[in-house]
Amino acid sequence: TSPIAWLRTRFYYLLIRLYFDQEFSTEEFTRGAKQAFSVVSKLLSQRKLDLLDELVSAEVLQVLKEKISLLPDNHRDALAADIDAIMYTTEGDVRIYYDDDGIKFVSILMRFWYLNGANLPDEVPGETKVFQIVFGDENTKEKRHLLTANYEFQREFTEGAKPDWTITRIEHPRLLE
Repeated sequence: TSPIAWLRTRFYYLLIRLYFDQEFSTEEFTRGAKQAFSVVSKLLSQRKLDLLDELVSAEVLQVLKEKISLLPDNHRDALAADIDAIMYTTEGDVRIYYDDDGIKFVSILMRFWYLNGANLPDEVPGETKVFQIVFGDENTKEKRHLLTANYEFQREFTEGAKPDWTITRIEHPRLLE
């Protein structure tokens, strides 16, 4: 992350705490985003889209239903991210919106890098093989791939709105396209 982007993100976090939610914590949000990412990615991998209603926006859910049905099994398996396999997380962008009706929204794009042992071909662009582990003899190798995902979380801060974050964008480059 560039220093300017880092400063801008911290400035937006300060605005969120000052004007929207005095209890907002970057660490707590990141922890919750990781947990949500892990749960949602596993449900996507298992094709349990009906369980995503409260977590993912209706628009994103409709697109996911179309895409998931067309995925090969190995790509679907690669969507799943165990929370312990998340290697790195960072904010991609933070935005504050006001619409014409006075409704206030905050959206935070989170980027995740995670290890996954799905059986992906070596020529899958955009992912990196991190290591191979040899257990016992050299005929047994376990491949791990470092994959990325972008999830955007949005919350309405208008008075009376539910205090829930909703996922409004899901991207698994090279897997879910």
